[in-house]
Amino acid sequence: MSKTNAAILGTGRSYPEGILTNAELERMVETSDDWIMSRTGIKQRHKAADGEYTSQFAVAASRQAIERARIDPADIDLLICATVTPDQILPSTGCLIQAELGAHRAAAFDIAAACSGFLYGLTLANQMIRSGQTRHALVVGAEILTRYVDYNDRSTCVIFGDGAGAAVLGASEDERGILSTRIYSDGRYAEQLFSPGGGTRIQPTAETLAQGLHFYKMRGNELFKVAVRSMADVSREVLEDAGYKADDVRLFIPHQANQRITDAVANNLKVESERVYSNIEMHGNTSSASIPIALDECIEMGKVNEGDLVLLASFGGGVTWGAVLMRW
Repeated sequence: MSKTNAAILGTGRSYPEGILTNAELERMVETSDDWIMSRTGIKQRHKAADGEYTSQFAVAASRQAIERARIDPADIDLLICATVTPDQILPSTGCLIQAELGAHRAAAFDIAAACSGFLYGLTLANQMIRSGQTRHALVVGAEILTRYVDYNDRSTCVIFGDGAGAAVLGASEDERGILSTRIYSDGRYAEQLFSPGGGTRIQPTAETLAQGLHFYKMRGNELFKVAVRSMADVSREVLEDAGYKADDVRLFIPHQANQRITDAVANNLKVESERVYSNIEMHGNTSSASIPIALDECIEMGKVNEGDLVLLASFGGGVTWGAVLMRW
């Protein structure tokens, strides 16, 4: 395999204009701003309006990433959409994004790895570029999670938000780019975060909809322990694989699941808070979109500079988890 690295050439983000605050949730379910903030760190989240759909935000984020990468959509060979809230069952949301962008040469498909989907996509794109089969890849994480939360269930409705983030990757002949990746899953923990209805096992009917079986169900306390351990362990793996230590990391962007999880993982790795990026207060948990949105924000704010070692780590329903280490 070629030693050519796959580097991020451009990023973008997009989310609905609609915002759902904790104050508004207080009027919908038995909760409070203090309760939500103390347990999740979330103050507000973006919420799509009726008639808005996942690929709209994916396309907007992708266009921004393509423009910043200074390429043409026709230059994209591979398009990976990470989502658990697709526009429709068939075709893939990736194909719908491809058509809208005009990326007609790209192989396009979806990944359903929940909150780890973007890092799964980066891992696949990295291997395709390193092998020489792909020159430019677009990886986008996009979700409208607010359509799948029960606003009578305060354990889930206060957490999830909507949005999309994207990255264009291309070959790098220098030291820049992805240095190491790891992705994992363990279906034995599936029912810690899942949506039981809507598929072929429990088909969507008036009865299943009335029972709320298409809504997300979560066992937060159980998920917390597995998430912290998994994200810390996989982060150490990619660091060790590339010959680095946590002290070498200039910027750590974990999946924005819960502020307490972020703090626990950073503490486990002994990464100081000033090197950890968190935006969950303003966005909530946007699943596969959270890391690319955060990365784009960091670039815009000047938090990442050329030569910096950047660590990304995620954990999501499945359960899935992974990490990517890159030299910016």
